[in-house]
Amino acid sequence: MALDIIILLVVVAVIFQKLWSVLGTKPSETRPISQESAAKIFDILMKENLKNAQKQPLDGGELKAETTKELTDVEKTLKQIPHFNQETFLRGAKKAFEIIVTSFAKGDLAMLKTLVGKSLLKKFEDIVKQRKDEGISAETDFVGFDSVEITNAKIDAKNNAQISVRFISEQANVLKNAKGEVIEGDENFIQSITDLWTFEKNINSNNPNWLLVSTKK
Repeated sequence: MALDIIILLVVVAVIFQKLWSVLGTKPSETRPISQESAAKIFDILMKENLKNAQKQPLDGGELKAETTKELTDVEKTLKQIPHFNQETFLRGAKKAFEIIVTSFAKGDLAMLKTLVGKSLLKKFEDIVKQRKDEGISAETDFVGFDSVEITNAKIDAKNNAQISVRFISEQANVLKNAKGEVIEGDENFIQSITDLWTFEKNINSNNPNWLLVSTKK
């Protein structure tokens, strides 16, 4: 749009210059084009440019109004969440995933409390306690993500929005007994693991944080 305006300004300047050179050499009774007339020409060109821009198709050769009709149910739900930005949400979800996975392995309940809903947190606490009682320790080496995508979204009657995200990540996980012996997993073997996590927040809340409320393999 900025380029179009610059081009229009150049066109107006050229028109003004040509008309001045032509009309300026006429007898005195013929007046050269005024700045007011040039402004009117510019205004006409701008309006014409705006009309043409509104007629231009968007991606896929379809107009914006038509594209809106083709939104999926998930996309329609996401649009109902105030100030929601998918790129920002997924960036935060990836960070939360890495922190939760590593904190759970370390048994860092204080960190988990800031990122996990109460019901799921209770399950995490029970597993951490059981491992501690049995002298079992967990180690997780998080390598990275293969893919991260939103698979579902819904808003319930209480205005709680839930967004499900499928994470495919590469990790090396092991469990060791009190003697430090590996009883499960292989610290030298990197696995491709698929997780389906669901995050929740109330759309009327001023708190921007989403809490993890469900995990599935």
